[in-house]
Amino acid sequence: MTQTPTFHPSPQLVVDEGLAEGRRDVSLCFVGASTVAGYGDPKGLGWVGRVVSRSQHPDLDLTSYNLGVRGQSSADVVGRWRTECDPRWAHRGERRLVLSVGANDLTTGVTLARSRLNLANVLDEASSHGIAVFVVGLAPSADPEHNARLEALADVQADVCARRGVPYVDCFRPLVQHDQWLSDLAASRDGVHPGQAGYGLIAWLVLHNGWYDWLRVSAA
Repeated sequence: MTQTPTFHPSPQLVVDEGLAEGRRDVSLCFVGASTVAGYGDPKGLGWVGRVVSRSQHPDLDLTSYNLGVRGQSSADVVGRWRTECDPRWAHRGERRLVLSVGANDLTTGVTLARSRLNLANVLDEASSHGIAVFVVGLAPSADPEHNARLEALADVQADVCARRGVPYVDCFRPLVQHDQWLSDLAASRDGVHPGQAGYGLIAWLVLHNGWYDWLRVSAA
């Protein structure tokens, strides 16, 4: 049996010492496809809503935007992320991008090499403009054959992020044999998009794999 992560009440977040006095004005844009949008979650929160709810602090003036679009590939995201994010970052103190994309590359004909390049281009452009990026990796499906391809793409994404020092959360390996994840997919319409429990698991992985360090806050 795979151990199931469980949620606990949100810890009190303490802004790290040494930051500028006053509230930090942070704008978070979440960009990707249907799992970013939270498709399939009966609670309508997805992993994004759960992560944002656990990122609040009196010293953070946090504004978040969910820019997930169902069915989009990494090529689609390359073409729209700046256009959609720039107005939401305007006049904000900190511009932060959370990126989770690529599953649709496997069904829309985007090659592994092109998928790598698309992710690299977003990360490089963001870096050149002083935009902090956090990448959430691909989650497994209920189809073992499809998962083999997902795993290869997840490895590519991890490598791209590692080469650039960008935080990356592996969602594939922790979930591919996770009992609760598999049960959630078995009850889903398509074997791809989880329900409430599955999105909670993704949120748990994000929150426990560098999220607070990246956001420059820490648990008390």
